[in-house]
Amino acid sequence: MTIKLLAIGKTDKKELITLIEEYTKRLGFYIKFSIQIIPDVKNVKNRSKNQQTDEEGHLILDRIQPSDTVVLLDENGQQYSSVGFAKYLQKHLNSGIKQLVFVIGGPYGFSPNVYQRANGKISLSQMTFSHQMIRLFFIEQLYRGFTILKNEPYHHR
Repeated sequence: MTIKLLAIGKTDKKELITLIEEYTKRLGFYIKFSIQIIPDVKNVKNRSKNQQTDEEGHLILDRIQPSDTVVLLDENGQQYSSVGFAKYLQKHLNSGIKQLVFVIGGPYGFSPNVYQRANGKISLSQMTFSHQMIRLFFIEQLYRGFTILKNEPYHHR
């Protein structure tokens, strides 16, 4: 199985980029992982929120294969502890799927088409974080999940 993270908009904070690269490198010891950045939609001032999420939705759906299992990082999704998330990952590893795709949407969430295509939703917290920070938090949790599955000392219980 491979894991892909799709995200709208680039990360522009050097400190975040450095940490994202570090955890991405660490993840490489456990699974094939990639990040695909979808450029921000242009001329958002001239568009409604629905028009913006619809355009972002098309860009997201263009990067998803029919066989992909798609999980949205969404404020209304299921919340897990780190151990619970590790079990969630194990379940997908055992299922035989080829690619698990996690998606971070734009500032207004996802279009109805993206919600319809999704196989699930996960919330990292009830709090709101910037889209740039969520990338780091999520990748760190992926790494933590794999260290839990391998019984490695990164996660303290």
